[in-house]
Amino acid sequence: MTAAAGGGEKRTGEAHAILLVSLAHFTNHFQNLVLPPLFPLLKDRLGIGFVELGFALTVANILSVAAQLPVGFLVDRIGARRMLVAGLVFSALAFIGFGLAPTYPHLLIAMAFVGLSNSVFHPSDYAILSAIVPASRVGRAFSIHTFAGFLGNAIAPVTLLAVAAAFGLNTALIAAGAIGLFVTVPILTGRSVDTPARQVLSGAHEPRQGMASILTPTIIGLTGFFALLSLSGSGISNFSVVALGSAFGTPFSVANVALTVYLSAQAIGVLLGGFVADMTRRHAEVASVGYAVNACIVLCIGTLGLGPALLFAAMAGAGLLGGLIMPSRDMLVRAAAPPGAMGRTFGIVTSGFNIGGMVGPLMFGFIMDHGMPRWVFGASVIVMLITAAVALIGERRAWRRRRIASEAPAE
Repeated sequence: MTAAAGGGEKRTGEAHAILLVSLAHFTNHFQNLVLPPLFPLLKDRLGIGFVELGFALTVANILSVAAQLPVGFLVDRIGARRMLVAGLVFSALAFIGFGLAPTYPHLLIAMAFVGLSNSVFHPSDYAILSAIVPASRVGRAFSIHTFAGFLGNAIAPVTLLAVAAAFGLNTALIAAGAIGLFVTVPILTGRSVDTPARQVLSGAHEPRQGMASILTPTIIGLTGFFALLSLSGSGISNFSVVALGSAFGTPFSVANVALTVYLSAQAIGVLLGGFVADMTRRHAEVASVGYAVNACIVLCIGTLGLGPALLFAAMAGAGLLGGLIMPSRDMLVRAAAPPGAMGRTFGIVTSGFNIGGMVGPLMFGFIMDHGMPRWVFGASVIVMLITAAVALIGERRAWRRRRIASEAPAE
């Protein structure tokens, strides 16, 4: 009975910790997608072009990249709970401030704080999950965590447009910030978690590692891989609505529903991908095949001018495949992390998201401002194919290294 009770308490602690980090991740992704659905409204209100709006997203990503490594060290040293609270508060105040005074300079300042906030979540969340959840279930834990993030993405466009239509742009921005303050409360009061979760959430750590053990070729390569992943999805997530309208005359409401379908399917794909990640060790091949097929679907979206039903189906397929590979992606990073350096490792590797985020908005904004909306999808296809090739090449190199090591004579 005692062993059973102890096992039950441990699983309860796991579930509570997963709930906390997933709630924070939901908020992070919701707030990351505040601006793109509101681009047409912001463009008219602020009197600027898509490049200027893209630059605001680039500012956020620059700050996020700059903060990733220091934040990773802070996660490993002072604890993930404190960092999650700081991130939530920073982003909440940024959107509330911009909502109260919506000018372009204030937008850039707000995005700088959002970038700093964004650097917190992945190092904190993955450090918690890796410490609490056993290896046999960690793929599914990662998938739940990622699912929560994409659920935030999926809800954001429809929610923000509905609030903006009913109460105005300013209220929509303020409400997006207020969500962060509400979510801070359970993170702060979540100390009822059992001992293992409380240790991670309050700051217990494994031995520290130097930079030489972190900046390995594998981790640097994974950072580049994450940058390509971010760039390949940037066009669809941030510019598909305006691109579909400009290229094919797709109504604004239909294009936004298509984006919601895409993001919702990504969330479902993430859950399925958790089971795939726990069943196989060939994670790079899962990513490569998924992105190759996805490129074909996105090519059809960008060239055929699909009607609403086919557009929704194609966006659902693209989202499902895009989500399916994400837990496998995270397992690659977990396997590469040195002991006691999970926060720093994920801090470095996930900075690739922000590197892609710096390039993507400017690139796709340039494409839109120069009247080439179909190339939003065309450029995404090219990057997806490069991503698939990089994953496959990396896997084959790793296989050769393992084979050479296994064939080396024992000393």
